[in-house]
Amino acid sequence: MSASPDRPSAFAIAVAGMVALAVAMGIGRFAFTPILPMMLHDGVVDLRGASWLASANYLGYLTGALLCTFVPLLWSRLPRLPPIDGPMLVRVGLAGTGVLTLAMALPFATLWPVLRFLAGVASAMVFVFSSGWCLTQLALRGRAALGGAMFAGPGAGIVASGLLASAMVAWHGSSAEAWLVFGVLACILSASVWRIFKTVAPEHAAGAGATPSPAHAAAAPIAGATVHSHGEVATLAFAYGISGFGYIVTATFLPVIARTALPADSPWLDLFWPIFGAGVILGALLATRVRVSGDLRFLLAGAYLVQAVGIAIGLAAPTAAGFALGSFLLGLPFTAITYFALQEVRRLRPHQVAATTGLVTALWSIGQTAGPPMVAVLLRRTAGVGAAFTLSLVIAAATLVLGALVFLASSRLWPRNAASAKR
Repeated sequence: MSASPDRPSAFAIAVAGMVALAVAMGIGRFAFTPILPMMLHDGVVDLRGASWLASANYLGYLTGALLCTFVPLLWSRLPRLPPIDGPMLVRVGLAGTGVLTLAMALPFATLWPVLRFLAGVASAMVFVFSSGWCLTQLALRGRAALGGAMFAGPGAGIVASGLLASAMVAWHGSSAEAWLVFGVLACILSASVWRIFKTVAPEHAAGAGATPSPAHAAAAPIAGATVHSHGEVATLAFAYGISGFGYIVTATFLPVIARTALPADSPWLDLFWPIFGAGVILGALLATRVRVSGDLRFLLAGAYLVQAVGIAIGLAAPTAAGFALGSFLLGLPFTAITYFALQEVRRLRPHQVAATTGLVTALWSIGQTAGPPMVAVLLRRTAGVGAAFTLSLVIAAATLVLGALVFLASSRLWPRNAASAKR
């Protein structure tokens, strides 16, 4: 069936999802990373203040993820209320991301934590509802495989924002101008997909309401599946939360860390963040094409170790080549970790996918929220910025190794083949 104004094509939906995630994640959440060196140069914030600004955004993302998980459940218990309109909430989140990004250009530093918090809430709203709605619509059109391309959106947004910030640094632009440019870009990109999230024919609107995560739309409960212990689920949640903590120090401060180790005139200083984004894109495309028949916990352990090695390379070889390779390796498993962890959620709690996904997402968000405050504390208690970042990265890498060991221990304590044999 050909596409119509009220029924966009599968390709258009996949592109819209990719653009929405690029706006929500690449700008709404991670534009702060490439703009931070400009803010430090302008003297509008110091590193300790930047750490708390980053935490405000991550706390907002945690709050938004929890709201998107539990509000629909409460809403469904009130039958007189109309169903939640997922596409409408995507549009609200996209508009909010653009406005809040533009507002960061205002010279009112006391408002910035509130703006970054609300931007985190908007990012979570767009991520949850756009990914769930797009995957559902693609499945209805028999093109579910296109969903993999959508999750390259965050990486594409990171690459675009990083290159744009690099250009602005070369042009000696101010941080306020950078926020304005990023805000305008968010608005333009949002406008380009606005109609896709608006024009859904009623007969094809199944799933257009709340979907707590991409996993919910991608997979239905497994009939007769084994009931796994609470300990196994708690172990998964804990290990997944570790990944949020392990990557966030680099993801927040990468351009600043590079400036502490490389010459000030190095042309590579602002390119490591786009390299991280390129790794995210490649990892997203590869992860959704992996055919897995064994225990996903081994893949998750391997992904954690790849990220730990990426951090270690930057520490052991603080050169342009070391930072480039380390950034790429850190980004490569970023989407794969989420993708495989949500598959584990489906395996462990096939009849409670929504609630369990909310649990593991909350733990992940708590993990990433804890990273910047740790840096702020170390900046106050160590001798120098370089020493604080080095210790922070050592802790992050060690935590990722711990997460890998937790997954390996889980595979020994609760063997997958043994569980299958009990069915």
